[in-house]
Amino acid sequence: MEIVTKHHGVRAYSDKDVIEFKKGLPGFKNLKKFILFPLESNEVFSILHSIEDVEIGLVLVSPYEVKPDYEFKIPDANVMELEISSPAEVLVLTTVTLSSDIQNMTTNLKAPIIFNINEKSGEQLILDNDKYKIKEPLFNRRTN
Repeated sequence: MEIVTKHHGVRAYSDKDVIEFKKGLPGFKNLKKFILFPLESNEVFSILHSIEDVEIGLVLVSPYEVKPDYEFKIPDANVMELEISSPAEVLVLTTVTLSSDIQNMTTNLKAPIIFNINEKSGEQLILDNDKYKIKEPLFNRRTN
């Protein structure tokens, strides 16, 4: 199968590549099926693209790229919903807010997206703590 994306060209995928979000995603509750692929120009980033709406693709990054000590507990209800039986099945990514000025790019550490890579399922969590920000700067403003 193929999808013609708005910004990433034609993407081939198979049924085994489709990740299901049973509850949808905040802001996209009606969209349930997505594919995940690396951004060709910078593989630190991934694209979570809807196969139901070719206009919708989210840029994601590993929160560990921003905060190596990033940690939280996945609530038991979510572990059951995603059928997680081992930490090795879990992939955690966070959404990126793009900006024409790279220094203004942020990621949402307060709402990670949890994937069960074996079951091809996912869900976005909203963390109930003030430890992480919704708009965490993606890049440090220091100069090298």
